[in-house]
Amino acid sequence: MLLDEPLFWLGHLSSCAQGEEAEGLLFGADYDAADGFQRRLWEQAQWPALTVPLATDHRLHVVYRTFAVDTGTDYLLHHPTWDRAELLARDDGHFMGPGLSWPELVAVADNALPGGSTGDPHARLLLLVPAFGDGEVLDDAVGRLAIALQARTGVDEPESLASALLENQGAPGPARWTTSVQGFSANDGAYSYRNRANPFALSADRLNRVATALAP
Repeated sequence: MLLDEPLFWLGHLSSCAQGEEAEGLLFGADYDAADGFQRRLWEQAQWPALTVPLATDHRLHVVYRTFAVDTGTDYLLHHPTWDRAELLARDDGHFMGPGLSWPELVAVADNALPGGSTGDPHARLLLLVPAFGDGEVLDDAVGRLAIALQARTGVDEPESLASALLENQGAPGPARWTTSVQGFSANDGAYSYRNRANPFALSADRLNRVATALAP
C-alpha cells in the first residue's frame, strides 16, 4: 500500500523541507530512490486519492493530480450535501495555502474515526502536513511530529527533522490564525483560501462550513 512505503513519505514531504539542512535530514542517502519513486507516482494514469474521515460525514481528500504538465497535490474538503468540494490547499509549483492550523491538523489526525485510507494517526498527520501553516504551534508539536516521522519514514534524526519542518513550514511559511467577527477560523496567508483579504478567498458561508468541519 502507498502509505506503507517510506519512500512515498519522503517525496510527499519534500516541499516542506526548505533549505539544504532540512533536505538532508529528510532524504539522507535515499534521495535518488525517493526521486524515482515519486516520478513513477506522477506517471500514473489514474490519480492516487487518499481520504481522511471527519465528523458528521465530512471527508478530507488528498489527490495526486498527475497531469503531465500540471502535477501537484490537492487538499479537498467535502460533504455529501455540498454542491462542490472546497479546495483548502495546493502543493505544486503554484502553492496555495495554508489550509489547516496546527490544532485542526492534530484533531483530524487523532479523531480515531473509522474508514478512509488509513486509521493510523501518524500517517494521517504526515499526509496533511503540507497543507498546514501556523505561526503558533503548541509546545509538544516537535515531539508529536517526530513520533510520526519515526513511525513512517525511517529517517535517522526524526526530532531534528520535525524541528526543521515546523520552523519553515513549506512554501507559504507560518500563518497567523484568528477567529473572525463571523466566528470562524481564518488566517493571514497571502496565498490562502482561508484569508478573507485575498480576492480568491472562499466566501464567508463557505469559510464557516470549512471551519465547522475541521473544528478541533
